[in-house]
Amino acid sequence: MNILFQTSVLALIALSFLLVVGVPFTFALPDGWVNGRGLIFSGLGLWFLLVFAVGILNSFVV
Repeated sequence: MNILFQTSVLALIALSFLLVVGVPFTFALPDGWVNGRGLIFSGLGLWFLLVFAVGILNSFVV
């Protein structure tokens, strides 16, 4: 269970970094919002899923 928790925390940190860098870059492009809207929403959905997964897994780790 500890490995699963650590992996999910690492995935959350990596995805957070990608979103912090990628979302402003997408908005800076001329047609960035139109072309990248689905990718941004998918990333945000995955980010929320990882936040809840880390919260749930945290209760199982001693």
